[in-house]
Amino acid sequence: MKITGAHTVLYSRDADADRAFLRDVLQFSFVDAGHGWLIFALPPGEVAVHPADVDDDGRGILTSHLYLMCDDLNAVVASLEEKSVSCGPVHTERWGLRTSIRLPSGGEIGLYQPSHPVAIGKSARA
Repeated sequence: MKITGAHTVLYSRDADADRAFLRDVLQFSFVDAGHGWLIFALPPGEVAVHPADVDDDGRGILTSHLYLMCDDLNAVVASLEEKSVSCGPVHTERWGLRTSIRLPSGGEIGLYQPSHPVAIGKSARA
């Protein structure tokens, strides 16, 4: 079995505005799947599994969050602010620096500078 990639979906109250933001502000490469459906290439990614709260049936409550990663959070925030993009306050966590990026729709995505080892570029373990 070979997994070839992951497809992340963001649900938005204003998909056209958020697509324009990803295309024009973050300058992600994209393909047009037709009818205005743009699919964006993301930087290399990672996935982490965190403990979840448990509902009344004893099952985990699954949620997901998108965090973009960077090497210099303050420089990226300054660059976004030059483009009139609002970011949240910067917080220092035990795992790095984090903030959020406000999307045109009002939604938010995370942005962080990890202080932990990253898996990007590492070979798979046998």
